[in-house]
Amino acid sequence: MMEWPSPFISMRKTTLLRYFDNTHGDCASAQRYEANWESLDQRPVAQWFSAAKFGIFIHWGPYSVPAWSPKGTYSEWYQHWLQGKALLGNGNFKGDEVYQYHIKTYGANFEYYQFVEKFTADLFEPIAWVELFEKAGARYVILTSKHHDGFALWPNEQSNERGFAWNSMARGAGRDLVGELSAAVRKTSLKMGLYYSLYEWYHPWWNNNKNRFVNDHFIPQFKELITRYEPDVLWADGEWDMPSARWRTPELVAWLFNESPVKESVVINDRWGSDTRKKHGGYFTTEYEASDEVLDRPWEEIRGMGFSFGYNRNEDAEDYNSTRVLLLLLVDVVSKGGNLLLNVGPDSRGRIPPIMQERLLEMGQWLEVNGEAIFDTSKWKQAAQWSSGDRTLNTQGVRYVGGEYILKQTIDPPPGKAVKELFFTRKGTDLYAVSPEYPKGRLTIKDVATTRSTKITMLGHAGTLEYQLQDGNIVIEVPRLTYDELPCKHAWSFKITGIR
Repeated sequence: MMEWPSPFISMRKTTLLRYFDNTHGDCASAQRYEANWESLDQRPVAQWFSAAKFGIFIHWGPYSVPAWSPKGTYSEWYQHWLQGKALLGNGNFKGDEVYQYHIKTYGANFEYYQFVEKFTADLFEPIAWVELFEKAGARYVILTSKHHDGFALWPNEQSNERGFAWNSMARGAGRDLVGELSAAVRKTSLKMGLYYSLYEWYHPWWNNNKNRFVNDHFIPQFKELITRYEPDVLWADGEWDMPSARWRTPELVAWLFNESPVKESVVINDRWGSDTRKKHGGYFTTEYEASDEVLDRPWEEIRGMGFSFGYNRNEDAEDYNSTRVLLLLLVDVVSKGGNLLLNVGPDSRGRIPPIMQERLLEMGQWLEVNGEAIFDTSKWKQAAQWSSGDRTLNTQGVRYVGGEYILKQTIDPPPGKAVKELFFTRKGTDLYAVSPEYPKGRLTIKDVATTRSTKITMLGHAGTLEYQLQDGNIVIEVPRLTYDELPCKHAWSFKITGIR
């Protein structure tokens, strides 16, 4: 039996407290679920998740050592780009760009697996990470416990089946990274989630005997991860090569809901087989999408601050979304009833790049003022108030829709295109209208039924605002403020109380 490091000594002692915290008013029930999607889909997604709205994704592993891929591609796919001599993303690629970069930089005899020795994590300070995420206003954190390269960020027996150790305790860092971050998160109000890739590109069993891979590698490794770390969220991925029946994920999810240590509290996503996305599981996931489709389940959009999820040293400052764009993306997603899971990619030593820290801190400053319009809200009858014009968004030829789409839909539209003048969220009888631009003089909000008790305020600004009712619309007198008097730098929130 393997010795387990110290973060777990206190982790299990807090299980009972976490149980009540996670389940109170959510989905704690004695219902037993069968190993089929008809039954499993009946389990509700915990209420805290839909209320959280903003989470932090973390992609971190040996790929953080080379930390390079062409712009418009994912650097965490470095091993696949290298060995497959193929690329996928936004742009026109020959396919061998990563291979040529690797040969030039490291030499023809340097294997991907050798990067692990430089994945030292010697500057990783889990408490500092968590403090940053708290300042950003995030409500949950999801760490890649294992990406498609199969490297486990925790001490795990199955990770050594290639004939050599392939986990962060045995190689490189010499640390249980999942355990350390989980322990730090547990000391806060944040929820802790773990990403887990079902498949592994170059595991010998995956390539030669998929049934053995599923039965003897995937399932026991998955169960150990859950049993040891008891995550609040389990974020599955790498499912697309086989249907869920062949992955045996219906029976695995049934175990998760019926027997695991987190059976009453865990939240899962929808990536459990080639037949499950936006159909089965827990909440639905989108990735670099910009659709106004109304989903019938809780959902989450995932994006990087630049483009890549793993740290990509090839990305320049202009490749990163501005704070304004990130905030408008957050508001847009929340207005449609979703959560934004925004990624950070630490370097191989465990440092979160300063540009990412800056973006998070500025988002946190905005949320200090406007969080009331974001957290614990729900969809209104309409997500946005549109101007006249064509609402379609041209994304032809683009595999992943970059963050600039939100600027085209708000403050910088192409000729003839409509814009979202306001985003709406709701909390009880209170309506929030978030304006991408600061209104000049008057703000008109259409099709809102007020009552005698209705009052209007701007979050972060003292006092109520005068308004009139004109032709079924609310016309608000917006105060003229200097730059220093504005309650925030981007996107201003107006609260209308007592709506019908």
